[in-house]
Amino acid sequence: MSSVRIPAARIERWVLNFNGRHGITGLTVSDGALHGAASDGSTFTARLPFGDEYHGLPEATAFSAEVTAPDAWGVLLVRKGGFAVARMAGERIVESKVGQRHVQGRTKAGGQSQQRFARRRDNQARQAFEAAAGHAVRILGELPPAAAVVTGGDHTAVDEVLTDTRLGHLAVVEPWLPVPDPKRDVLEEAVREACAVPIEVRNA
Repeated sequence: MSSVRIPAARIERWVLNFNGRHGITGLTVSDGALHGAASDGSTFTARLPFGDEYHGLPEATAFSAEVTAPDAWGVLLVRKGGFAVARMAGERIVESKVGQRHVQGRTKAGGQSQQRFARRRDNQARQAFEAAAGHAVRILGELPPAAAVVTGGDHTAVDEVLTDTRLGHLAVVEPWLPVPDPKRDVLEEAVREACAVPIEVRNA
């Protein structure tokens, strides 16, 4: 099984290509998703982003028309080397902040030097997470209760930021985005990924 994420504008073409590669493909709707089954035995399951369920017609056109981003949602990307946070309106970034923080890498030194280095590194990481949390509260704190937030980067770093109780009103949704150190272009690509359609493919 493999997974891909396809922009809404390319869904119809993707289904046509699947049909061309695997033979006549029948479409059905069940469990809130669009399913395809080809004559060679290959199948796919396409779901709406942000955890939404699809209950419309078994057609690629109808499905793609239902792919929409929430009116108000957020993106939170955190790694030890930096963070990116954005408040979204549909696919438009309303407010964002990207920041880099220096956190030293590991050392091969031993003994007390290694312990001091580890403490310094932990302090730097904590300060980086606190900075990220502060900006997340400022930017995402204006979102309504249960607003969707897509996260990514480093699981431990993101979890640390989300321990801030002022972010407790948010609902973390799929997908998890394994991004590198967040920069502006990384944030913009993360927004596109979050809005794309997740499709699981099983080739015969």
